[in-house]
Amino acid sequence: MSATAETKNDSGPPSPIDPKGQESFNDTVSDQALKRNDPDAEFGGTEARKKLERKLLMKLDLRFLIMVVIYILNYIDRNNASAARLKGFEADLHLKGNEFATLLSILYVGYIIMQVPSNMILNYIGKPSLYLPACMAVWGVISCLTGITTNFTGALLTRFFLGFVEAAFFPGALFLLSKWYTRKELGLRTAILYCGNLSSNAFGNLLAAGILGGMQGKLGHAAWRWLFYIEGALTVAVAIIAIFILPDFPETTTWLSPMERRLAQVRMAEEVGESDHDTKEESIWTGLILAVKDWRVWFMSLALTAQVVGLSFNAYFPTLTATLGYKTTVSLLLCAPPWGFACIVAFANARHADYTGERFFHISGSLFAGMVGMVISLATMNTAARYIALFLQAQSYAGFIVFYSWISNTFPRPPAKRAVALALINAFSQLGNIAGSYVWPKPWGPSYRKSYGITISCFGCAIVMCFILRQHLIYLNKRLDEGQEEEFMQRRAAILEAAQLEGISEEEAIRRAKGFRYVY
Repeated sequence: MSATAETKNDSGPPSPIDPKGQESFNDTVSDQALKRNDPDAEFGGTEARKKLERKLLMKLDLRFLIMVVIYILNYIDRNNASAARLKGFEADLHLKGNEFATLLSILYVGYIIMQVPSNMILNYIGKPSLYLPACMAVWGVISCLTGITTNFTGALLTRFFLGFVEAAFFPGALFLLSKWYTRKELGLRTAILYCGNLSSNAFGNLLAAGILGGMQGKLGHAAWRWLFYIEGALTVAVAIIAIFILPDFPETTTWLSPMERRLAQVRMAEEVGESDHDTKEESIWTGLILAVKDWRVWFMSLALTAQVVGLSFNAYFPTLTATLGYKTTVSLLLCAPPWGFACIVAFANARHADYTGERFFHISGSLFAGMVGMVISLATMNTAARYIALFLQAQSYAGFIVFYSWISNTFPRPPAKRAVALALINAFSQLGNIAGSYVWPKPWGPSYRKSYGITISCFGCAIVMCFILRQHLIYLNKRLDEGQEEEFMQRRAAILEAAQLEGISEEEAIRRAKGFRYVY
């Protein structure tokens, strides 16, 4: 008799194999067969997976909302010098000539230096819930210290180190979003995050109007000093709360159930056909080397820099509303509606870009509308026309935001390269903020015709560069259609890991990886 049917026993008749062991063996075979036929079997089938996925996204969206608040405070702390300028900041610090513009630009020196190292550290330690709030608390303290400065040198030092520490947040936030959301979801979430930036122009100026209007002379301090004290303290308070809310990466977040963590990893593996973390062979320096060698990183850096110079009116928005002829408080209040409008346009534009999978026209259309607004401001001093023009200029950020999601889409794997690419492109673009600090000198006001001429030229350059990138990505997709592989598709270890995550064969995972196409 076959040994697989029964076993011999000296003290008795043959006995069958343990029925529980046979049942376990049959279950294993059954599970493997189910996975081959239904990749969602481990989640209870396709419908159950959709339900679990909606639950996962709801959890993530609610927790990521705090990043909008953080970004509001990030930009308020960065730009509050412009509001303080309206209430004696320059006079009290005895600033002369271009010294105020230098205070604005020096922040971006520290900001540029630290972005790439910061994202490399974030990707390596894998604990954004601790790293990002810690950086936030430090920059809040530095912002408070700006309020006690008495001269140009003190303000220069605090502004430099403020940029140095603030550099961690935005590229880190973009990278964190790209670890959780697919290409069809990322544009909208990036827009929601960036609405924190746009809202800061509204809320920041409203907050500044209240502080500057009501705190002058309190406890013997000028109102502009209270502006730095209050906003810096608020930043520290939110940083402490963020520690308990922000997620880590999909494989390390503890407040998700094991099934939700697995689904989060499977979603990202399905996206490109590879797991979304670095293999054992890829060191902390691998992403840096890959990013620096890719010409597209530098090309997108230049395109983003052109947009940043074109958007340099942002730092001088209170100055531009002041040209309408109203008093300080009214000028600050008039800043809010254009940025509220910009948030609405940015949300709608990003949602439609995700829905259609298109990027170039959603970027260039918004920038072109901004150019129209700049032409109006350049051509007339009519109060109503110039105020409407500010709405058109502010909505230019809608295209700028879609460009950021385009970066993540263009450098999908390995994540170390994506982390560096996001940070490097954003860091390089801050050169535009340094240059932009000198685009709006007082002697060119109140019309600022020369300033608008520069920003119109930069937007035109950005549109041309985006078109060139679009044509290149179309060319790469044609190559992929012909069976040629991109470099990241040769990461066999990551593809094998994706196959294990998804419960499919390595051949199927390779086929899915080859099905990847760039969005343009």
